[in-house]
Amino acid sequence: MTTAGTTEEVESGPRARVHAVRHRYAHRGDRATVQDWAYTVYLTVILGAVYVAPVVYLVRTTRALLTLGSAGAAMPVACLVAAAAVWGAQLTGRFWGPLVLKPFLLHVFMSTDLSPTHYLGTFARRRLAYAGLGTLLAVCTATFLATDLFDRPGSGLLPQGVAVAAGIGAVVSVAWLWGQVRTVRENVLLASAVAAVAAAVALLGRSAFLGGDGLWLVTGVLAVAAAALGRSAFRSVRTVDLARLARESARAAEAQTFAWTGTLHHALDLYRPQPRGLTHALTRPDGRLRGHLAQGAVRALRTRGRAIAAAVFLPAGAAVLTLGVAEPDARLATPAWLAGAVGVYLGSGWVGETWRGLRDELTLAPLLGEWWGGTLARTLAWPVVAVVVSVGLASGVTITTRWPLQAAGADTALLVTGTVALVLGARFLREMKTNLPVELLLPIITPLGDLSAVRVFLWQFDGLVVVLTGVLVMNGLPTAPGAALTALAIAACCAWAGLRRTGWSLGPLITRLGRV
Repeated sequence: MTTAGTTEEVESGPRARVHAVRHRYAHRGDRATVQDWAYTVYLTVILGAVYVAPVVYLVRTTRALLTLGSAGAAMPVACLVAAAAVWGAQLTGRFWGPLVLKPFLLHVFMSTDLSPTHYLGTFARRRLAYAGLGTLLAVCTATFLATDLFDRPGSGLLPQGVAVAAGIGAVVSVAWLWGQVRTVRENVLLASAVAAVAAAVALLGRSAFLGGDGLWLVTGVLAVAAAALGRSAFRSVRTVDLARLARESARAAEAQTFAWTGTLHHALDLYRPQPRGLTHALTRPDGRLRGHLAQGAVRALRTRGRAIAAAVFLPAGAAVLTLGVAEPDARLATPAWLAGAVGVYLGSGWVGETWRGLRDELTLAPLLGEWWGGTLARTLAWPVVAVVVSVGLASGVTITTRWPLQAAGADTALLVTGTVALVLGARFLREMKTNLPVELLLPIITPLGDLSAVRVFLWQFDGLVVVLTGVLVMNGLPTAPGAALTALAIAACCAWAGLRRTGWSLGPLITRLGRV
């Protein structure tokens, strides 16, 4: 009797109960079939062979972007990469952390008497292991492609670099969990501590007494940080807010459905922060609405996180863009130009909430009878002015700081202006996106297989593709005026395509403007 009772108690323990529920849910009827997995593997192989392999070959046959000849030169880069990865993991955890489960599965576990540590901890450990392994592979791949660290097998830097990558993978995975289970204040404190530790280790790496073993110090710091953060984060799992976790899981399931059906922009819209406060500031004391610029600024401040991100990315992107445009060395100019344009592109979307409002107004019936000029002026005045002013000020400061005024020619101003116009056109094209066109799902039969997924991928990230392609085209033109005119032409095409997506064209707009 004692043996049987012990056996039943073991089989009905928390770990066995969680395993039983997971096993039953994994073998439900609507799971992926073997054909589904085979098709996914087929698409991955096709994309890797057609697109990834040529890019890797071209990158490896050119000169490395970063030359890391010693541990002293590699330590600051390693510290910067580790800090950026931890910050990104924290931010990702705030929106989609490792504790997010399927809503039904989470509801089943919440309906039992099990502690959150038993079922959430099981999923968290498995996902953190996958996240750490994925980060390790990503860091090693980026190091292999962008640096010459792996080209020096006899220098001793190769094992140190792999150890640093493993440490980054470990600390990033636990920072992902920390970002979800801890409060905003604690995440800000952790981000500040990471910045301070990274700066201290990078400065220590410049000293002479470390010799060629400086990267082992970085590995040790990352290992200690991963152990401390992991212990603290897993202890916080039992105090997680289950109601908030249920809302996050429901939102994640809806976003995943949007993403799988080809409407990634709708999935991202679910994670836009809700505007809060400053409602009274939209109107004047007499009850009338404020001007277009004032309304746009107030609405931007109602989403403080996006406004802060825009305030960081727009000046930083403008500074990098200006340095890339004016850099005489083509090997350094093109990456800086691309990075600056992408930064301005991201900041232009976060600077205001009126982009999405314009899309909704153009796709719905005009209830108030407002003509196009009023709609466009009211919705686009603030983001356009904010982007132009921010980029202009940051670009001017960058030019006057690095070069004398007489050395800054008109070519730099033309190229920066053309790039800003290109970015605004690409942002307009992206924000006017509605549902996925059905014709994009038609097969494209080639000797390499069906490439329709590539067309859908390009449609999902069309704004970013336009920015990158436009900058490369501008960089290849011999004269600055020609590059600026090309950028304006691309921006005009983006505006026309964006209006077509909402069901409008430039004909009615020109007719109405002619009647004014």
